[in-house]
Amino acid sequence: MKAISSILRRIEAAEALDPIAKPIIETTAKAVRPRLVRNLASGTPLGHPAHPMLTDLPIGAFTMAALLDVVGGAKSAPAADLLVRAGLLSSVPTVATGLNDFSDTYGAETRIGLTHAGVNGSALLLYCLSGRARARGHRGRGKLLGLVALGTLVAGSYLGGHLSFTKGTNVNRTAWEHAPEDWTAVLPDADLADGEHRRVDAGGVAVLLSRSGGGLSAISATCSHMGGPLDEGTFADGCVTCPWHGSTFRLSDGGIERGPACVEQPVFDTRVQDGQIEVRAATS
Repeated sequence: MKAISSILRRIEAAEALDPIAKPIIETTAKAVRPRLVRNLASGTPLGHPAHPMLTDLPIGAFTMAALLDVVGGAKSAPAADLLVRAGLLSSVPTVATGLNDFSDTYGAETRIGLTHAGVNGSALLLYCLSGRARARGHRGRGKLLGLVALGTLVAGSYLGGHLSFTKGTNVNRTAWEHAPEDWTAVLPDADLADGEHRRVDAGGVAVLLSRSGGGLSAISATCSHMGGPLDEGTFADGCVTCPWHGSTFRLSDGGIERGPACVEQPVFDTRVQDGQIEVRAATS
């Protein structure tokens, strides 16, 4: 594990990868600019990122193809070939959603993400060559290429796991917030005029307070996508847009109008008591 950790640290510190990643990120950002495309690629309608779920499809197909290649015998050859084709086909949306997620990364995450994409891209190329060899009747070569491709894919999957579980890429940044269950005073009522917003603290949780038409709203001030400060965002039409990646949330209920966020903002109950605005974790 020390050797692997050392390699990962070197990748994370490899600034030479940044010029390679930059045009990929810029091109992807332009491609996913339309709201519908951004929401679908980010998994906004699902309530969690789409890419990790989609990776199961090609990985499962390629793994089963390798199993049939090794122990299935001649009768299983058509099924193994079909699984290779299915894996390549299902890789298309997997790659697309992965590029979408990659376009929101910075620094060490970007470098690991680029390496992850490069390794998995190599695996897909090997599977394409495997598929071609199989189609031309060179089964031995096709099997060998498939096994090498699977080993490469495992390495790429390890990097993907490092991004998700070590770097916390695309992990809900509000998951560990513990909002107070009791009413907690956060701001004098007179300090928040109609049409204004304010970042306040409620028991250690950053809360975005807003007042519109005399009504109070409160949502988490930390963007669920990557932790951006929503109080520094843009406010319009009853929504706030995160200054980091453009996720747009409704102030009234924390709902998502535009990704890349796929988890709604936590909402707080509000009231005015003895001249103080009070909040607590939403009870409904």
